[in-house]
Amino acid sequence: MKRPSLYLSSCMAIWGGITLFTGVVRTYHAALILRFLLGFVEAAFFPGAVFLLSRWYKRNELGLRTALLTCGSSVSNAFSALIASGILAGLDGTLGFTAWRWLFLVEGTLTIIVAVCAIWILPDFPSTPSVWLSPDEQTLAKRRMEEDTAAGNEDEGKPIEGFSGLSEALMDWKVWWLGVTLSFMIASLSFGNFFPTLSATMGYNATISLLFCAPPWIVGTATSFFVARHSDVTGDRFWHITGPLVVGIVGFMIAMSTMNTAVRYLSLFFMTQSSVAYVVFLTWVLNTFSQSRSKRAAAIAFINSMATFGNIGSSYFWPSSWGPSYANSYLICILTSTVSIAMCWAFRKHLSRCNEAAEAEEHALGLSKGFRYLL
Repeated sequence: MKRPSLYLSSCMAIWGGITLFTGVVRTYHAALILRFLLGFVEAAFFPGAVFLLSRWYKRNELGLRTALLTCGSSVSNAFSALIASGILAGLDGTLGFTAWRWLFLVEGTLTIIVAVCAIWILPDFPSTPSVWLSPDEQTLAKRRMEEDTAAGNEDEGKPIEGFSGLSEALMDWKVWWLGVTLSFMIASLSFGNFFPTLSATMGYNATISLLFCAPPWIVGTATSFFVARHSDVTGDRFWHITGPLVVGIVGFMIAMSTMNTAVRYLSLFFMTQSSVAYVVFLTWVLNTFSQSRSKRAAAIAFINSMATFGNIGSSYFWPSSWGPSYANSYLICILTSTVSIAMCWAFRKHLSRCNEAAEAEEHALGLSKGFRYLL
């Protein structure tokens, strides 16, 4: 990925086009093929965007920037259902297209427009000639990143041979461990996919239920900025992951313990706080593999790919037969959150031992302080 501005914009434009075509297909098999291609193209965007951030910002600056990137997902959770409801209700039959087709046509068109604009807005790497930065500013950007690790990026200035970064990532057990941890975390966040359903259990009509979806996600998004920034300032990652997950567990327990409308709605605010952990966890991944550029890129992509297994499994966590209380669903979310916290704790202990070993070696050899993992 030598030109992220073209790479990310192209991926976005292609999935916008696929979404557009989905609105006009006539057969099941054609729709199935397009949905497969859509996932294939979309999968390249988020790891690429996160990796691009890691090339511009230091380890203690990434938390807030990652929160800004992922806030789009939270805002989407807040308003997408309501916007979709408006499209389905207002455009049904227009120009001979049914409402569900208009949903794909509108979303696909808007995606393509934003993607084309992004070509001239997104930056490339600090080492790439830029119309946005002067030569002195580019030099400063590169120097900042070199100073962030013990001796700059391990592979800075070296040719990247084939799939060397991928092979290094696959041979590192930390990548697999973090991938499994994120899978459990994503599974615990599966309530977000069924948020309109959970809101509807309070007994209001469809429009009011969809409106009720927005405030919890808005509060969760606002909290993510504060928590991520505080995590950057303190240099702590584990407790800033554990805290939001524990708050989410409290929300699950409240929701499964009562059918009171006001209390159940309050529980939704607690649940959305757990999504903050996802933001800090991604930052922890970037921090852990910050010394090797190619390995970091492969690790981010692979860990995010493994996380999709959490989405696949969690689609079976919320059958309608378990409603309206969904007590079993909440129990599963509590379990997956607890497993995720335990795996993060074990990973933190390992990184702490690595830091202690590095400190002891530097002291014995009289070396200056080098790279340290953030805990």
